[in-house]
Amino acid sequence: MRRKLRVLFAAFEASPFMKTGGLGDVAGSLPQALKDAGCDVRVMIPKFLTIPEAYKNQMVHVTDFRVSLGWRNLFCGIEKLTYKGVIYYFVDNEYYFMRDKAYGYFDDGERIAYFAKAVVESLQYLPDFQCDVLHCNDWHTALSPVFLREFYQGLPLYENIKTVFTIHNLKFQGQMSDYVLGDVLGLAGIPAAADQLRSDKDSVNFMKGGLCYSDLLTTVSPTYANEIKTPFYGEHMDDIFRRRENVLSGILNGIDTQEYDPETDSHIEANFGPQDMSGKALCKAAIQKELGLSVDPDVPLVTMIGRLTEQKGMELVQRVIGEVLERNIQLVVLGTGDKQYEDMLRYYAWKYEGRMCACICFNEALSHRLYAGSDMLLMPSLFEPCGLSQMIAMRYGTLPIVRETGGLKDSVIPYNQYTGEGTGFSFANYNAHEMMFTLFTAADIYRGQPDVWQQLQENAMGQDFSWARAAKDYCKLYSSLHPEVTPYKKPADNQDHKDQKE
Repeated sequence: MRRKLRVLFAAFEASPFMKTGGLGDVAGSLPQALKDAGCDVRVMIPKFLTIPEAYKNQMVHVTDFRVSLGWRNLFCGIEKLTYKGVIYYFVDNEYYFMRDKAYGYFDDGERIAYFAKAVVESLQYLPDFQCDVLHCNDWHTALSPVFLREFYQGLPLYENIKTVFTIHNLKFQGQMSDYVLGDVLGLAGIPAAADQLRSDKDSVNFMKGGLCYSDLLTTVSPTYANEIKTPFYGEHMDDIFRRRENVLSGILNGIDTQEYDPETDSHIEANFGPQDMSGKALCKAAIQKELGLSVDPDVPLVTMIGRLTEQKGMELVQRVIGEVLERNIQLVVLGTGDKQYEDMLRYYAWKYEGRMCACICFNEALSHRLYAGSDMLLMPSLFEPCGLSQMIAMRYGTLPIVRETGGLKDSVIPYNQYTGEGTGFSFANYNAHEMMFTLFTAADIYRGQPDVWQQLQENAMGQDFSWARAAKDYCKLYSSLHPEVTPYKKPADNQDHKDQKE
């Protein structure tokens, strides 16, 4: 049978409608790549108050029905919008979603359980779409596979639906009071469900349900998929990952290669590409001047972009920042986070004026200018499920210096002085001086071996971090769940279109 695999991609946020973090980026980009790879993919998210009116005005009402949640019987509307060729469904319930932000309310457990149940219930009401694979993302949709198995299995429409659950951030699991199990989820009377959802006698864990009930588990890089089977990275779930390792895989995230393209980026001083890097020098001079640094092409400019937390390696930076800045090196940090690190960075920016700048804010346009104008990007993370900054930096010929963990290890090839291979620099141990000496090595090569540096830049800019690469891997996973379906492939432009009609 030749047809497109039908995938419903469920997430609590998706750019450009709602985005609070990396999940929004993934749900906004991966479905488009899946569509281009030949899947019939639809995306389902809540209809939030904060979705821009321009998008709300384009939505069309599809259907409405009732959702049972514990003792509740609740309204659910489904609205539809096509964006960049992908159909998005919006779950409409004003009581739960007509609020100023996505998270942070006393009833988040109930709101998110409602969304997970509505996703499953909606599958019988969507016209012209019969789901093959329900792809759930993070703890906000982790209950959907549980509800599917416990309340819908046996109904003809649901018999053939398989589930994939992707972990984007294992830190957030949806820990709720045990009271929720019966009052909200309606699962207290089902011993198998209660046992697999409870994290202890006093609480339930939404993510645990998704990990136990889904047909396949994925996370956002191959190395992280192995790391989470250990106690250090597993966040008290490592026993589940070890038990289910035969259905666990890691697929490296991608980036939006159109948004992050130095040849067309409108945010930067001058455009450039691997064939003509002259514009990068102009970008460096411009960002040095903008941030009050000494304008000097020979001084290595190192940048950090992201959250200022221990997870991102700020503890290591704090230990050696003074030693680093005593060298002929410039440092720029862009981001917000823990107050102790924000204050520390402001102090060193004052002490080393002209060598360091601390931009304690989030500024998308400035981040583009830093990616384009910097020589190196520092990411010394304690752990990193995937990471996007290192991939973006490489697109701009800015070489990453990373710790070998998670997606950083999978995406950065460390420089090999004997073969010339490499797309950046890396260190293995979570050690401040190991990080510092790796940084000094990179700085020495930048200053003393310009030919080597240029080759590393060309290597980095030649890497494929597009979502198309990741989409192919996801399509293989989906196909493994439905071997009876021969994946549909678009014909070449000059090929007879007869095959499409078979």
